[in-house]
Amino acid sequence: MRFLRTLFLLTIALRLSAAGMSAEDRQHLMVHLQLTEQWLADEVSGLSPSQLNFRSAPDRWSVRECVAHLAVAEPDYWRDFMKAVKSAPSATKSSLTDADILWYGIDRVVHTKTGGGHEKVERYPEITPALADFKKLRSTILEYVRTTGDDLRGHSFGQQEPIDCWQWMLEISTHAQRHILQIREIKADANFPRK
Repeated sequence: MRFLRTLFLLTIALRLSAAGMSAEDRQHLMVHLQLTEQWLADEVSGLSPSQLNFRSAPDRWSVRECVAHLAVAEPDYWRDFMKAVKSAPSATKSSLTDADILWYGIDRVVHTKTGGGHEKVERYPEITPALADFKKLRSTILEYVRTTGDDLRGHSFGQQEPIDCWQWMLEISTHAQRHILQIREIKADANFPRK
């Protein structure tokens, strides 16, 4: 009898430890991912080729290149995420808050150069395939977030400044937000073509 009781309590403990994402965390990710997907589509809708390819300076990206960058980078971020979430859970706690991750998407004061192959925007000379690939992957990511039982808070991502996998998923979305704001800056330039 004692064995059965112990087994029962152990089973409950294991279920609780593998409970996955909270409903609130799931909802927050869903909303942010949907927001950035639709916002990107809205920002580029109806732009002419000259508007899509306008550069405010020779070393700055065009609207088309921003979208191409997202189509190039997000698959790598997704693969990195999947590798991290499939690894053993970690006791390492995130060194950043969720608010820090959100600020990454908003803060356009600090500009950094893209690397790691994510600057290869010439893979998409046209915006339509780039946007389609971005949306296709977003559909996969949203389905994962909607249905996963994975504990994203219990897995770490990165070595130098570790964050949890939930935060990394949010960072995928806030990375898109950074580039959406970059697109808005391009469109606000005084020399941006009228059509």
